[in-house]
Amino acid sequence: MVNRYRRPVIIDPQFCGPPVSGNGGYTCGLLAGHLGLGSAEVTLRKPPPLGVEMEIRDGGLYSGPDLVASAVPAVVADEPPPWTGQRAEYPGHAHHPFPTCYVCGPGNEHGLHIYPGRIAEGRTAASWRVPGDVTSATVWAALDCPGGWTIQLEEKPSVLGRMAARIDAVPPPGSECVITGALVSAEGRKSHVVTALYGPARELLAVARATWIALG
Repeated sequence: MVNRYRRPVIIDPQFCGPPVSGNGGYTCGLLAGHLGLGSAEVTLRKPPPLGVEMEIRDGGLYSGPDLVASAVPAVVADEPPPWTGQRAEYPGHAHHPFPTCYVCGPGNEHGLHIYPGRIAEGRTAASWRVPGDVTSATVWAALDCPGGWTIQLEEKPSVLGRMAARIDAVPPPGSECVITGALVSAEGRKSHVVTALYGPARELLAVARATWIALG
């Protein structure tokens, strides 16, 4: 795969995950979108820098000589966790390892305000009002953190290491959607999760699988 974009790619600080690096799901979606991949697997190699000019070449996102993320086409057919209609309190309001996260951080006023509550052990659900400037990268981001909160991020701070997503449709701006997450397995510092995005009529719009890596 050989692609080179002359226009630089810059991740604005509002799209952060941890305070000094880009949100993992958003970064993955940004790279997949630039490469024209509707269904892709993206591996994050380094924390995506914020406010820095990067470029996409040879299927990867580069900051100078450093490979930040790489993408390949992928078939994503994981069974999404079913929607049950339950609601639960979001633990990130009380304790959040990255409170300014673009997706789930209560301290990011420009974020997506997706607050996944636990509906069962290893299961989360969250409502989401879709913003007016929604893109495929926004959907990737929305599918990210509901998976992370299945592994109790308030007790086990972790970051996204790899994500594969299939987007069947981008939800319309202003619509009310639901995102669910489920923990599939955990081994050592790695946790494997799946997430799904459902539209206003509870139709499946997108699905993802991801690997999260505990810090420390």
